[in-house]
Amino acid sequence: MNTYQSKLLKKEEVARGTTAFHFEKPKGFTFVAGQYADLTILDPAETDQEGNIRTFSIASAPFDPDLVFATRMRDTAFKRQLGKMPEGTALQIDGPYGSFTLHAKKERPAVFIAGGIGITPFMSILRTAGKEKPDRKFYLFYSNHARNDAAFLDELSRLTEEIPDFTFVPVMSDTEGHITDQTVRKHIEHVDGPVYYLAGPPAMVAAMREMLAGMGISEDDIRFEEFAGY
Repeated sequence: MNTYQSKLLKKEEVARGTTAFHFEKPKGFTFVAGQYADLTILDPAETDQEGNIRTFSIASAPFDPDLVFATRMRDTAFKRQLGKMPEGTALQIDGPYGSFTLHAKKERPAVFIAGGIGITPFMSILRTAGKEKPDRKFYLFYSNHARNDAAFLDELSRLTEEIPDFTFVPVMSDTEGHITDQTVRKHIEHVDGPVYYLAGPPAMVAAMREMLAGMGISEDDIRFEEFAGY
């Protein structure tokens, strides 16, 4: 386990009830877009049964000067401490962890299906693609209840101009319903060609896995991460 000390640089609301936290990137901390880390609040003023450690996907790109994590602000001791934490407060970061990273074969498109805060690992990957401009097709289907709930929506729209071959499909359930197989087929002609990445609440991930299986997509071509509890 690699353990680092960091400090909070700033925080910003990126959607209704969702905050992005910028931390100082520790010296020697390197990661691959799509990975995650554990954050530990040191000497918290309060704790509860969920403890003072949380796992967050890294939303920033590996070349960014800060480490950015975004989360829904639930009413737990950890989130309350994080939300009122002054800038400059020290924390512990362990990681990076995980293999939710891009597949090697660039000729196979990458299809991201995100629900809510499940967008964070894809932000890291797409921010990286915005700079590196790889010869690879990207699709993002991003589900939220309403536009106000969708983190990074404006930046994702900008990334469609920066990434050579990126199709972004926001889906708001209050007006458009949910992501279905028809949604995917409308934008992807050969649905058995890509590798699919799913991230979001467990129920959403389960529904998307079932949907893809019904479309004939092999389990070998589906990768997923569940964001339980936010």
